[in-house]
Amino acid sequence: MGKYICTICGFTYNETVGYPKGNIAPGTLWDDIPDDWVCPICGVSKGQFKEEHITAKASAENSLNQNSFIINNSDYSIGELSAICSSLSKGCEKQYLFEEAELFNTLASYYKGHMPISDLKNFSSVQLLVQEDLETNYPIANQVASREGDRGSLRSLKWSEQVTRMLSLHLEKVQLQSSIILKESNMYVCEICGFVHIGEECPDICPVCKVPSMKLTQIKREA
Repeated sequence: MGKYICTICGFTYNETVGYPKGNIAPGTLWDDIPDDWVCPICGVSKGQFKEEHITAKASAENSLNQNSFIINNSDYSIGELSAICSSLSKGCEKQYLFEEAELFNTLASYYKGHMPISDLKNFSSVQLLVQEDLETNYPIANQVASREGDRGSLRSLKWSEQVTRMLSLHLEKVQLQSSIILKESNMYVCEICGFVHIGEECPDICPVCKVPSMKLTQIKREA
């Protein structure tokens, strides 16, 4: 089953998933969707959608399986490489570079699969790292970006710092009421800026980067 991407806003129609919100059942082929159907995000016609190329993904996966380019002497950790590739994938998608986006996404998944298991044992350990980011790392990053006049980095840092502050609040709540929050609430993560929402329902839009709810992914509980 294929995927079709809106070249205007980036909305992706997945034939396997369908679009239940718009009464399109899972498994509905693209050709079977009425010609007068429009993108649910920006309202453009079917003619503005482009089929996702699978060949680029298959080629990348083949290279990955050969383990031909594992970076052993990088200054970045495996987790950081995964995050960088994921961000590059989203950036390419915004520029309608869909093949490149798929390649970076494949790399991100590869590095994610090779991440070592964290040795952090409790929420307090995570909170210490979060506070270090807020008190030390963000001020340094903002200073460098300001000095260089890098408006793109400044914008990303603003979003990221907002997300990190919200994450800090979540960690505080979880430490106080972990049994209630973790058992009775759902968790959603914005795939654009990383915003974390804990609650019964997914917000209509991300309060940080303003993307619609379709970009917020629910984190499933482990059995």
